[in-house]
Amino acid sequence: MAITDWPADERPREKLLARGTQALSDAELLAIFLRVGIRGHSAVDLARSLIHRFGSLTRLCSASADDFSAVPGMGLAKYAQLQAVMELARRALSETIRERALFDSPQAVRDWLRLRLGHLPHETFCVMLLDARHCLIDAVDLFRGTLTQTSVYPREVVKLALEYNAAAVIFAHNHPSGASEPSTADEMLTRALKDALALVDVRVLDHFVVPAHGAPVSFAERGLL
Repeated sequence: MAITDWPADERPREKLLARGTQALSDAELLAIFLRVGIRGHSAVDLARSLIHRFGSLTRLCSASADDFSAVPGMGLAKYAQLQAVMELARRALSETIRERALFDSPQAVRDWLRLRLGHLPHETFCVMLLDARHCLIDAVDLFRGTLTQTSVYPREVVKLALEYNAAAVIFAHNHPSGASEPSTADEMLTRALKDALALVDVRVLDHFVVPAHGAPVSFAERGLL
């Protein structure tokens, strides 16, 4: 049965307009993006199939162009649309965290970090540079590594903080392997960076580990700073 033949209050678009986005399942939200299904399958059926095929929304949104386009009914045009939606979300969250002190919107920071780093297939070390009011000046992906590790050099971090005249920094790096817990090496690196930056009067406010799936883990909340 086509979605247009469903009762009005069960159609994803009408349900969203009447009850808000929170009332929809992942498949229903994705179906609105897809707009149409394929022969024998509604847009909701196709959305469920996509989520099942890739394992989660996160994996679906971070799939390569080749993997995404290999699904019947998908293609490069739809892949480009999905990537545009993801980038719009990143930019909207970036505006949110630039307009106010980062710790006034901790969930926005976590959401932004997940969108920026959570989908990457390699480790990336990001430095968020803050002014004296703890508002974001800029965020720089300073080091890139492999699936399981990356090399971070305190001297380069200090140079970056001085270049931007930052009063404080927040670090973030992802764990593409899926581990969410900070490693011993992560803790040692954070202490070394904190000591190096203290010499130039720049505070380290937090360090987030961003797993491939799930919420970023805060060093500050764990008492590791």
